[in-house]
Amino acid sequence: MATMPANSLQSQALPLDAQSILELAARSMFHLFSSTSEGMFLLDRTGRIVWVNEGYKRFLPALGFSSVDQFVGHMVEDVVPNTQMRRVLETGQAILIDLLTNKAGTFVVSRLPLRDDQGELIGAIGIVLFDHPETTLQPLISKFAHLQRDLDDARRELATQRRHKYTLASFVGSSPAAVEVKRQARRAAMSSSPVLLLGETGTGKELLAHAIHAASGRASGPLVSVNIAAIPDTLLEAEFFGVAPGAFTGADRKGRDGKFKLADGGTLFLDEIGDMPPSLQPKLLRALQEGEIEPLGSNKLVPFDARVIAATSRDLAQLVREGKFREDLYYRLNVLPIRVPSLRERRADIPALVEVLAEDIGLRNATPPPDLSPEAIALLAAQAWRGNIRELRNVLEQAAMRGESQHIDARDVGEVLRESGIKQVAPAAAVAAAPGAASPTALRPLAEQVAEVERQAIAAALAATSGNKVAAAKLLGISRAKLYERLEAAV
Repeated sequence: MATMPANSLQSQALPLDAQSILELAARSMFHLFSSTSEGMFLLDRTGRIVWVNEGYKRFLPALGFSSVDQFVGHMVEDVVPNTQMRRVLETGQAILIDLLTNKAGTFVVSRLPLRDDQGELIGAIGIVLFDHPETTLQPLISKFAHLQRDLDDARRELATQRRHKYTLASFVGSSPAAVEVKRQARRAAMSSSPVLLLGETGTGKELLAHAIHAASGRASGPLVSVNIAAIPDTLLEAEFFGVAPGAFTGADRKGRDGKFKLADGGTLFLDEIGDMPPSLQPKLLRALQEGEIEPLGSNKLVPFDARVIAATSRDLAQLVREGKFREDLYYRLNVLPIRVPSLRERRADIPALVEVLAEDIGLRNATPPPDLSPEAIALLAAQAWRGNIRELRNVLEQAAMRGESQHIDARDVGEVLRESGIKQVAPAAAVAAAPGAASPTALRPLAEQVAEVERQAIAAALAATSGNKVAAAKLLGISRAKLYERLEAAV
Protein backbone atom coordinates (compact mmCIF):
# COMPACT_ATOMS: atom_id res chain seq x y z
CA MET A 1 0.00 0.00 0.00
CA ALA A 2 1.38 3.42 -0.91
CA THR A 3 2.04 6.06 1.76
CA MET A 4 -1.30 7.34 2.99
CA PRO A 5 -1.99 11.11 3.07
CA ALA A 6 -2.04 12.73 6.47
CA ASN A 7 -5.59 13.93 5.77
CA SER A 8 -6.69 17.07 7.61
CA LEU A 9 -4.45 16.24 10.60
CA GLN A 10 -1.42 17.79 8.91
CA SER A 11 -0.21 21.12 10.27
CA GLN A 12 1.94 23.43 8.14
CA ALA A 13 3.90 24.66 11.20
CA LEU A 14 4.98 21.27 12.58
CA PRO A 15 8.76 20.53 12.79
CA LEU A 16 10.18 17.56 10.87
CA ASP A 17 10.08 15.07 13.75
CA ALA A 18 6.46 15.93 14.58
CA GLN A 19 5.54 15.70 10.89
CA SER A 20 7.05 12.22 10.73
CA ILE A 21 5.10 11.16 13.80
CA LEU A 22 1.88 12.50 12.25
CA GLU A 23 2.44 10.56 9.02
CA LEU A 24 3.27 7.44 11.00
CA ALA A 25 0.08 7.87 13.04
CA ALA A 26 -1.96 8.19 9.85
CA ARG A 27 -0.46 4.99 8.43
CA SER A 28 -0.93 3.20 11.73
CA MET A 29 -4.56 4.20 11.96
CA PHE A 30 -5.15 3.01 8.42
CA HIS A 31 -3.57 -0.37 9.11
CA LEU A 32 -5.43 -0.61 12.42
CA PHE A 33 -8.78 -0.11 10.74
CA SER A 34 -7.80 -2.48 7.94
CA SER A 35 -6.88 -5.27 10.36
CA THR A 36 -9.57 -4.85 13.02
CA SER A 37 -12.63 -3.83 11.02
CA GLU A 38 -14.94 -6.32 9.37
CA GLY A 39 -14.11 -4.88 5.94
CA MET A 40 -12.73 -1.83 4.18
CA PHE A 41 -12.36 -0.41 0.67
CA LEU A 42 -10.96 2.71 -1.02
CA LEU A 43 -12.41 4.91 -3.76
CA ASP A 44 -10.71 7.38 -6.07
CA ARG A 45 -12.05 10.87 -6.70
CA THR A 46 -14.49 9.61 -9.34
CA GLY A 47 -16.05 7.00 -7.05
CA ARG A 48 -14.27 4.03 -8.58
CA ILE A 49 -13.22 1.21 -6.22
CA VAL A 50 -9.40 0.91 -6.23
CA TRP A 51 -8.69 -1.39 -3.27
CA VAL A 52 -10.36 -3.75 -0.77
CA ASN A 53 -8.86 -5.40 2.30
CA GLU A 54 -8.91 -9.09 3.15
CA GLY A 55 -11.93 -8.76 5.44
CA TYR A 56 -14.15 -7.27 2.74
CA LYS A 57 -13.55 -10.20 0.39
CA ARG A 58 -16.05 -12.38 2.23
CA PHE A 59 -18.89 -10.02 1.22
CA LEU A 60 -18.13 -10.26 -2.52
CA PRO A 61 -20.11 -13.48 -3.28
CA ALA A 62 -23.28 -11.97 -1.80
CA LEU A 63 -22.72 -8.90 -3.99
CA GLY A 64 -22.38 -11.10 -7.08
CA PHE A 65 -18.58 -11.26 -7.50
CA SER A 66 -16.28 -14.26 -7.28
CA SER A 67 -12.98 -12.38 -7.03
CA VAL A 68 -11.44 -9.07 -6.06
CA ASP A 69 -10.35 -8.44 -9.64
CA GLN A 70 -13.99 -8.48 -10.77
CA PHE A 71 -15.03 -6.11 -8.00
CA VAL A 72 -12.22 -3.53 -8.20
CA GLY A 73 -12.63 -0.95 -10.96
CA HIS A 74 -16.40 -0.58 -10.70
CA MET A 75 -18.22 2.58 -9.62
CA VAL A 76 -19.22 2.03 -6.02
CA GLU A 77 -22.97 2.63 -6.49
CA ASP A 78 -23.02 0.00 -9.28
CA VAL A 79 -21.80 -2.80 -7.02
CA VAL A 80 -22.73 -1.81 -3.44
CA PRO A 81 -26.52 -1.29 -3.20
CA ASN A 82 -27.78 1.57 -1.00
CA THR A 83 -24.30 3.00 -0.45
CA GLN A 84 -23.87 6.66 0.49
CA MET A 85 -20.22 6.88 -0.56
CA ARG A 86 -21.10 9.17 -3.49
CA ARG A 87 -22.48 11.72 -1.03
CA VAL A 88 -19.15 11.77 0.81
CA LEU A 89 -17.33 12.46 -2.46
CA GLU A 90 -19.75 15.21 -3.42
CA THR A 91 -19.85 16.99 -0.06
CA GLY A 92 -16.46 16.14 1.42
CA GLN A 93 -18.26 15.41 4.71
CA ALA A 94 -17.76 12.24 6.71
CA ILE A 95 -20.62 9.93 7.73
CA LEU A 96 -19.19 8.52 10.93
CA ILE A 97 -21.92 6.04 11.90
CA ASP A 98 -24.66 4.66 9.69
CA LEU A 99 -26.67 1.50 9.08
CA LEU A 100 -26.37 -0.05 5.62
CA THR A 101 -28.63 -2.87 4.42
CA ASN A 102 -28.21 -4.65 1.10
CA LYS A 103 -27.90 -8.14 -0.36
CA ALA A 104 -24.86 -8.88 1.78
CA GLY A 105 -26.66 -8.13 5.07
CA THR A 106 -27.02 -5.27 7.54
CA PHE A 107 -23.89 -3.44 8.68
CA VAL A 108 -22.75 -0.56 10.85
CA VAL A 109 -20.45 1.49 8.61
CA SER A 110 -18.29 4.62 8.54
CA ARG A 111 -17.54 6.68 5.45
CA LEU A 112 -14.59 9.10 5.48
CA PRO A 113 -13.20 11.52 2.86
CA LEU A 114 -9.48 11.34 1.94
CA ARG A 115 -7.51 14.52 1.19
CA ASP A 116 -3.99 15.24 -0.04
CA ASP A 117 -1.40 17.52 1.59
CA GLN A 118 -3.09 20.58 0.09
CA GLY A 119 -6.50 19.54 1.47
CA GLU A 120 -7.92 18.57 -1.93
CA LEU A 121 -10.38 15.65 -1.93
CA ILE A 122 -8.74 12.65 -3.62
CA GLY A 123 -11.08 9.84 -2.62
CA ALA A 124 -12.91 8.17 0.23
CA ILE A 125 -12.67 5.18 2.50
CA GLY A 126 -15.53 2.90 3.51
CA ILE A 127 -15.27 0.87 6.71
CA VAL A 128 -17.54 -1.96 7.88
CA LEU A 129 -17.41 -1.63 11.68
CA PHE A 130 -19.85 -4.44 12.56
CA ASP A 131 -21.52 -7.02 10.35
CA HIS A 132 -23.97 -8.32 13.00
CA PRO A 133 -25.46 -5.14 14.46
CA GLU A 134 -28.47 -7.01 15.82
CA THR A 135 -26.09 -8.57 18.39
CA THR A 136 -23.42 -5.90 18.82
CA LEU A 137 -25.75 -2.94 18.91
CA GLN A 138 -28.84 -4.52 20.42
CA PRO A 139 -29.55 -1.67 22.90
CA LEU A 140 -29.25 0.95 20.16
CA ILE A 141 -31.38 -1.06 17.75
CA SER A 142 -34.06 -1.59 20.40
CA LYS A 143 -34.22 2.14 21.00
CA PHE A 144 -34.38 2.80 17.26
CA ALA A 145 -37.20 0.25 16.87
CA HIS A 146 -39.10 1.91 19.74
CA LEU A 147 -38.75 5.33 18.11
CA GLN A 148 -39.85 3.86 14.79
CA ARG A 149 -42.99 2.42 16.40
CA ASP A 150 -43.76 5.79 17.98
CA LEU A 151 -43.34 7.45 14.59
CA ASP A 152 -45.64 4.90 12.93
CA ASP A 153 -48.25 5.46 15.65
CA ALA A 154 -48.03 9.23 15.16
CA ARG A 155 -48.45 8.83 11.41
CA ARG A 156 -51.51 6.61 11.89
CA GLU A 157 -52.99 9.13 14.31
CA LEU A 158 -52.41 11.95 11.81
CA ALA A 159 -53.99 9.90 9.04
CA THR A 160 -57.01 9.23 11.27
CA GLN A 161 -57.40 12.93 12.06
CA ARG A 162 -57.25 13.73 8.36
CA ARG A 163 -60.02 11.32 7.51
CA HIS A 164 -63.30 12.47 9.00
CA LYS A 165 -64.65 13.91 12.22
CA TYR A 166 -68.34 13.75 11.37
CA THR A 167 -70.89 11.46 9.72
CA LEU A 168 -74.34 12.18 8.34
CA ALA A 169 -75.74 11.38 11.79
CA SER A 170 -73.80 14.41 13.04
CA PHE A 171 -76.06 16.67 10.93
CA VAL A 172 -78.74 16.98 13.60
CA GLY A 173 -82.34 17.42 12.52
CA SER A 174 -85.42 15.64 11.22
CA SER A 175 -87.20 18.58 9.61
CA PRO A 176 -88.05 18.21 5.91
CA ALA A 177 -85.17 20.56 5.00
CA ALA A 178 -82.65 18.58 7.07
CA VAL A 179 -83.86 15.22 5.76
CA GLU A 180 -83.57 16.45 2.17
CA VAL A 181 -80.03 17.77 2.53
CA LYS A 182 -78.95 14.45 4.09
CA ARG A 183 -80.58 12.57 1.22
CA GLN A 184 -78.64 14.64 -1.31
CA ALA A 185 -75.43 14.13 0.67
CA ARG A 186 -75.89 10.34 0.61
CA ARG A 187 -76.32 10.44 -3.16
CA ALA A 188 -73.24 12.62 -3.53
CA ALA A 189 -71.21 10.15 -1.46
CA MET A 190 -71.92 7.45 -4.04
CA SER A 191 -70.22 9.51 -6.78
CA SER A 192 -66.68 10.75 -7.32
CA SER A 193 -67.75 13.96 -9.07
CA PRO A 194 -67.07 17.38 -7.49
CA VAL A 195 -69.60 18.56 -4.91
CA LEU A 196 -70.46 22.22 -4.33
CA LEU A 197 -71.95 23.05 -0.93
CA LEU A 198 -73.90 26.32 -0.96
CA GLY A 199 -75.30 28.11 2.06
CA GLU A 200 -74.91 30.85 4.60
CA THR A 201 -72.05 30.86 7.04
CA GLY A 202 -72.58 28.66 10.08
CA THR A 203 -75.03 26.21 8.49
CA GLY A 204 -72.74 23.16 8.72
CA LYS A 205 -71.11 22.97 5.27
CA GLU A 206 -67.80 21.69 6.64
CA LEU A 207 -69.64 19.06 8.70
CA LEU A 208 -71.40 17.88 5.55
CA ALA A 209 -68.09 17.70 3.67
CA HIS A 210 -66.73 15.39 6.38
CA ALA A 211 -69.95 13.36 6.30
CA ILE A 212 -69.88 12.91 2.52
CA HIS A 213 -66.25 11.79 2.71
CA ALA A 214 -67.06 9.35 5.54
CA ALA A 215 -69.90 7.79 3.53
CA SER A 216 -67.90 7.57 0.29
CA GLY A 217 -65.59 4.91 -1.09
CA ARG A 218 -62.67 7.15 -0.13
CA ALA A 219 -63.41 7.04 3.61
CA SER A 220 -60.19 5.12 4.28
CA GLY A 221 -58.16 7.88 2.60
CA PRO A 222 -57.27 11.32 3.99
CA LEU A 223 -59.59 14.30 4.19
CA VAL A 224 -57.54 17.48 3.70
CA SER A 225 -59.18 20.88 4.24
CA VAL A 226 -58.11 24.28 2.92
CA ASN A 227 -59.84 27.47 4.03
CA ILE A 228 -59.06 29.73 1.08
CA ALA A 229 -60.21 32.88 2.89
CA ALA A 230 -57.71 32.26 5.71
CA ILE A 231 -54.57 31.99 3.54
CA PRO A 232 -52.83 35.01 1.93
CA ASP A 233 -53.09 35.06 -1.86
CA THR A 234 -49.30 34.95 -2.19
CA LEU A 235 -49.11 31.63 -0.32
CA LEU A 236 -52.11 29.88 -1.84
CA GLU A 237 -50.31 28.40 -4.84
CA ALA A 238 -47.64 26.80 -2.66
CA GLU A 239 -50.35 25.61 -0.25
CA PHE A 240 -52.26 23.97 -3.10
CA PHE A 241 -49.53 22.57 -5.32
CA GLY A 242 -46.47 22.28 -3.07
CA VAL A 243 -42.89 23.47 -3.52
CA ALA A 244 -40.05 21.71 -5.33
CA PRO A 245 -36.74 21.22 -3.46
CA GLY A 246 -34.77 24.49 -3.42
CA ALA A 247 -37.40 26.30 -5.48
CA PHE A 248 -36.41 29.66 -3.99
CA THR A 249 -34.12 31.14 -1.36
CA GLY A 250 -35.02 29.75 2.03
CA ALA A 251 -37.12 26.91 0.62
CA ASP A 252 -36.84 23.47 2.19
CA ARG A 253 -34.16 21.42 0.45
CA LYS A 254 -36.48 18.43 0.58
CA GLY A 255 -39.41 20.31 -0.92
CA ARG A 256 -42.96 20.28 0.45
CA ASP A 257 -46.10 18.55 -0.71
CA GLY A 258 -49.19 20.66 -1.32
CA LYS A 259 -52.73 19.93 -0.22
CA PHE A 260 -53.60 18.26 -3.54
CA LYS A 261 -50.85 15.69 -3.05
CA LEU A 262 -51.64 15.23 0.65
CA ALA A 263 -55.24 14.43 -0.31
CA ASP A 264 -54.15 11.76 -2.81
CA GLY A 265 -56.49 8.78 -2.48
CA GLY A 266 -58.99 10.76 -0.42
CA THR A 267 -60.94 14.02 -0.46
CA LEU A 268 -59.84 17.65 -0.77
CA PHE A 269 -62.23 20.14 0.87
CA LEU A 270 -61.94 23.67 -0.52
CA ASP A 271 -63.77 25.94 1.91
CA GLU A 272 -64.76 29.48 0.85
CA ILE A 273 -64.04 28.75 -2.81
CA GLY A 274 -65.70 32.06 -3.69
CA ASP A 275 -62.63 33.85 -2.28
CA MET A 276 -60.24 32.16 -4.72
CA PRO A 277 -58.06 34.89 -6.31
CA PRO A 278 -58.56 35.23 -10.10
CA SER A 279 -54.86 34.58 -10.79
CA LEU A 280 -55.06 31.10 -9.30
CA GLN A 281 -58.39 30.03 -10.79
CA PRO A 282 -56.93 28.85 -14.15
CA LYS A 283 -54.37 26.65 -12.36
CA LEU A 284 -57.06 25.16 -10.15
CA LEU A 285 -59.21 24.47 -13.21
CA ARG A 286 -56.30 22.73 -14.97
CA ALA A 287 -55.58 20.61 -11.89
CA LEU A 288 -59.21 19.50 -11.68
CA GLN A 289 -59.43 18.76 -15.40
CA GLU A 290 -56.09 16.97 -15.85
CA GLY A 291 -55.69 15.33 -12.45
CA GLU A 292 -52.12 16.60 -12.15
CA ILE A 293 -50.30 19.52 -10.54
CA GLU A 294 -47.01 21.33 -11.05
CA PRO A 295 -45.23 22.24 -7.79
CA LEU A 296 -43.67 25.68 -7.51
CA GLY A 297 -40.15 25.72 -8.94
CA SER A 298 -40.63 22.42 -10.78
CA ASN A 299 -41.15 21.61 -14.44
CA LYS A 300 -42.55 18.15 -13.71
CA LEU A 301 -46.23 17.29 -13.55
CA VAL A 302 -47.28 15.26 -10.51
CA PRO A 303 -50.47 13.17 -10.78
CA PHE A 304 -52.98 13.07 -7.94
CA ASP A 305 -56.25 11.31 -7.24
CA ALA A 306 -58.48 13.34 -4.93
CA ARG A 307 -62.22 13.94 -4.91
CA VAL A 308 -62.98 17.67 -4.55
CA ILE A 309 -65.71 19.11 -2.33
CA ALA A 310 -66.00 22.90 -2.44
CA ALA A 311 -68.08 25.18 -0.25
CA THR A 312 -68.99 28.85 -0.27
CA SER A 313 -71.30 31.28 1.45
CA ARG A 314 -71.14 33.62 -1.54
CA ASP A 315 -73.31 33.70 -4.67
CA LEU A 316 -70.97 32.09 -7.21
CA ALA A 317 -73.36 32.60 -10.10
CA GLN A 318 -73.41 36.33 -9.37
CA LEU A 319 -69.60 36.39 -9.14
CA VAL A 320 -69.47 34.74 -12.56
CA ARG A 321 -71.75 37.43 -14.00
CA GLU A 322 -69.53 40.10 -12.46
CA GLY A 323 -66.41 38.53 -13.98
CA LYS A 324 -64.89 37.75 -10.57
CA PHE A 325 -65.10 33.97 -10.90
CA ARG A 326 -64.27 31.95 -13.99
CA GLU A 327 -67.34 30.51 -15.66
CA ASP A 328 -65.55 27.30 -16.73
CA LEU A 329 -64.31 26.70 -13.17
CA TYR A 330 -67.82 27.31 -11.84
CA TYR A 331 -69.26 24.65 -14.13
CA ARG A 332 -66.43 22.30 -13.21
CA LEU A 333 -67.28 22.60 -9.51
CA ASN A 334 -71.07 22.86 -9.81
CA VAL A 335 -71.61 19.22 -10.79
CA LEU A 336 -73.40 18.09 -7.64
CA PRO A 337 -74.67 21.25 -5.91
CA ILE A 338 -76.20 20.91 -2.44
CA ARG A 339 -77.86 23.89 -0.82
CA VAL A 340 -77.52 23.70 2.95
CA PRO A 341 -80.62 25.26 4.53
CA SER A 342 -80.36 28.09 7.02
CA LEU A 343 -81.48 27.55 10.59
CA ARG A 344 -84.49 29.79 9.91
CA GLU A 345 -85.69 27.18 7.41
CA ARG A 346 -85.62 24.34 9.93
CA ARG A 347 -86.75 25.81 13.24
CA ALA A 348 -88.21 22.43 14.24
CA ASP A 349 -84.63 21.13 14.57
CA ILE A 350 -83.62 23.73 17.16
CA PRO A 351 -84.66 21.71 20.26
CA ALA A 352 -82.54 18.76 19.09
CA LEU A 353 -79.67 21.09 18.18
CA VAL A 354 -79.83 22.74 21.60
CA GLU A 355 -79.61 19.29 23.19
CA VAL A 356 -76.48 18.38 21.23
CA LEU A 357 -74.82 21.78 21.68
CA ALA A 358 -75.52 21.76 25.42
CA GLU A 359 -73.89 18.34 25.80
CA ASP A 360 -70.85 19.49 23.82
CA ILE A 361 -70.51 22.67 25.92
CA GLY A 362 -70.60 20.56 29.06
CA LEU A 363 -67.94 18.19 27.74
CA ARG A 364 -65.62 21.00 26.70
CA ASN A 365 -65.91 22.70 30.09
CA ALA A 366 -65.89 19.48 32.14
CA THR A 367 -69.25 20.43 33.64
CA PRO A 368 -72.77 18.98 33.46
CA PRO A 369 -74.60 20.16 30.33
CA PRO A 370 -76.80 23.23 30.81
CA ASP A 371 -80.49 22.50 31.25
CA LEU A 372 -82.85 24.81 29.34
CA SER A 373 -86.44 25.46 30.28
CA PRO A 374 -89.13 24.92 27.60
CA GLU A 375 -89.63 28.71 27.47
CA ALA A 376 -85.90 29.23 26.81
CA ILE A 377 -85.97 26.69 23.99
CA ALA A 378 -89.06 28.31 22.50
CA LEU A 379 -87.37 31.70 22.59
CA LEU A 380 -84.28 30.28 20.87
CA ALA A 381 -86.46 28.63 18.24
CA ALA A 382 -88.14 31.96 17.47
CA GLN A 383 -85.01 33.92 16.53
CA ALA A 384 -83.87 34.74 13.00
CA TRP A 385 -80.30 33.42 13.56
CA ARG A 386 -78.45 35.22 10.81
CA GLY A 387 -75.31 33.43 12.00
CA ASN A 388 -77.17 30.11 11.97
CA ILE A 389 -75.92 27.24 14.16
CA ARG A 390 -72.65 29.03 14.95
CA GLU A 391 -74.61 32.00 16.34
CA LEU A 392 -77.00 29.72 18.23
CA ARG A 393 -74.07 27.99 19.89
CA ASN A 394 -72.51 31.31 20.86
CA VAL A 395 -75.68 32.51 22.57
CA LEU A 396 -76.17 29.19 24.33
CA GLU A 397 -72.58 29.13 25.56
CA GLN A 398 -72.79 32.70 26.84
CA ALA A 399 -75.96 31.89 28.75
CA ALA A 400 -74.34 28.79 30.25
CA MET A 401 -71.20 30.67 31.33
CA ARG A 402 -73.12 33.54 32.96
CA GLY A 403 -75.50 31.54 35.07
CA GLU A 404 -74.85 30.52 38.66
CA SER A 405 -76.46 27.15 38.05
CA GLN A 406 -76.82 24.78 35.12
CA HIS A 407 -80.43 25.83 34.61
CA ILE A 408 -81.13 28.38 31.85
CA ASP A 409 -84.52 30.04 31.53
CA ALA A 410 -85.99 32.44 28.97
CA ARG A 411 -84.80 35.49 30.93
CA ASP A 412 -81.16 34.30 30.73
CA VAL A 413 -81.47 33.78 27.00
CA GLY A 414 -83.17 37.12 26.52
CA GLU A 415 -80.36 38.99 28.30
CA VAL A 416 -77.72 37.40 26.08
CA LEU A 417 -79.72 38.16 22.93
CA ARG A 418 -80.18 41.77 23.97
CA GLU A 419 -76.52 42.34 24.92
CA SER A 420 -75.35 40.64 21.72
CA GLY A 421 -77.36 43.11 19.65
CA ILE A 422 -79.66 40.41 18.27
CA LYS A 423 -83.14 41.73 17.51
CA GLN A 424 -85.41 39.46 19.51
CA VAL A 425 -88.46 37.82 18.00
CA ALA A 426 -91.15 36.67 20.39
CA PRO A 427 -92.19 33.03 20.03
CA ALA A 428 -95.76 34.02 19.22
CA ALA A 429 -94.58 36.35 16.45
CA ALA A 430 -92.38 33.63 15.00
CA VAL A 431 -95.26 31.16 14.88
CA ALA A 432 -97.61 33.76 13.43
CA ALA A 433 -95.12 34.57 10.70
CA ALA A 434 -94.66 30.92 9.74
CA PRO A 435 -96.58 29.62 6.70
CA GLY A 436 -99.88 28.10 7.73
CA ALA A 437 -99.55 29.40 11.29
CA ALA A 438 -102.59 29.54 13.55
CA SER A 439 -104.09 32.85 14.59
CA PRO A 440 -102.66 34.42 17.78
CA THR A 441 -105.90 33.60 19.66
CA ALA A 442 -105.38 29.89 18.92
CA LEU A 443 -101.86 29.79 20.41
CA ARG A 444 -101.20 27.41 23.25
CA PRO A 445 -98.76 27.79 26.18
CA LEU A 446 -95.09 27.69 25.28
CA ALA A 447 -94.44 24.41 27.06
CA GLU A 448 -97.15 22.71 25.01
CA GLN A 449 -95.75 24.13 21.77
CA VAL A 450 -92.24 22.90 22.56
CA ALA A 451 -93.57 19.48 23.56
CA GLU A 452 -95.48 19.28 20.29
CA VAL A 453 -92.36 20.17 18.29
CA GLU A 454 -90.43 17.46 20.14
CA ARG A 455 -93.15 14.86 19.49
CA GLN A 456 -93.17 15.69 15.80
CA ALA A 457 -89.37 15.46 15.57
CA ILE A 458 -89.29 12.11 17.42
CA ALA A 459 -92.11 10.71 15.26
CA ALA A 460 -90.29 11.74 12.08
CA ALA A 461 -87.03 10.19 13.31
CA LEU A 462 -88.74 6.91 14.23
CA ALA A 463 -90.44 6.82 10.84
CA ALA A 464 -87.15 7.48 9.05
CA THR A 465 -85.42 4.65 10.97
CA SER A 466 -88.33 2.17 10.76
CA GLY A 467 -88.86 2.32 14.50
CA ASN A 468 -85.22 1.75 15.48
CA LYS A 469 -84.92 3.79 18.67
CA VAL A 470 -81.10 3.67 18.80
CA ALA A 471 -80.83 4.97 15.24
CA ALA A 472 -83.57 7.54 15.90
CA ALA A 473 -81.71 8.86 18.95
CA LYS A 474 -78.52 9.18 16.90
CA LEU A 475 -80.44 10.95 14.12
CA LEU A 476 -81.87 13.43 16.61
CA GLY A 477 -78.50 13.92 18.29
CA ILE A 478 -79.72 12.88 21.73
CA SER A 479 -78.93 9.94 23.99
CA ARG A 480 -81.07 6.81 23.94
CA ALA A 481 -82.06 7.43 27.56
CA LYS A 482 -83.23 10.94 26.65
CA LEU A 483 -85.32 9.54 23.79
CA TYR A 484 -87.04 7.02 26.10
CA GLU A 485 -87.66 9.83 28.59
CA ARG A 486 -89.35 11.93 25.89
CA LEU A 487 -91.42 8.95 24.68
CA GLU A 488 -92.63 8.21 28.21
CA ALA A 489 -93.57 11.86 28.69
CA ALA A 490 -95.64 11.75 25.52
CA VAL A 491 -97.70 8.76 26.70
